[in-house]
Amino acid sequence: MSLSQLQAVLDGSPFARYYGFRVETADEGTAAVLCPANTDFLRPDGIIAGPVFMAAADVAMWMAVINAYGREGNSTVTVEMKTNFVSALTGAQEFRCTARILKSGSRLVFGTADCSALDGRLLTHHTMTYIRRAGKSNADVP
Repeated sequence: MSLSQLQAVLDGSPFARYYGFRVETADEGTAAVLCPANTDFLRPDGIIAGPVFMAAADVAMWMAVINAYGREGNSTVTVEMKTNFVSALTGAQEFRCTARILKSGSRLVFGTADCSALDGRLLTHHTMTYIRRAGKSNADVP
């Protein structure tokens, strides 16, 4: 799928609109999203809250899956995510999250995602499992 098609899927998803993620790249089995700077994402101590990184990882992996499987990929859902917080990002700053499919079976898709500061510093590492829900409608994917 093209970047504009992936972005349209993302923009059409109410749960993702709040974050303002932008699909930057999508190649075979990978996708990267940019998370914009937003003071609403800060904890009281001035660092970006953990759930923002987790949402970015989930969305980046979802975009990688949709890119790999087209309309069929839209019916996948997260069944497991493990997150390691490696380093904090202080202040309202942009960051990038890149996801990669490691293995795909008949129903399960395994992958990783890394959120990094724009200078390349690793912020979080995520491992994820998605399930492909057979027989679900995929009509909302362009």
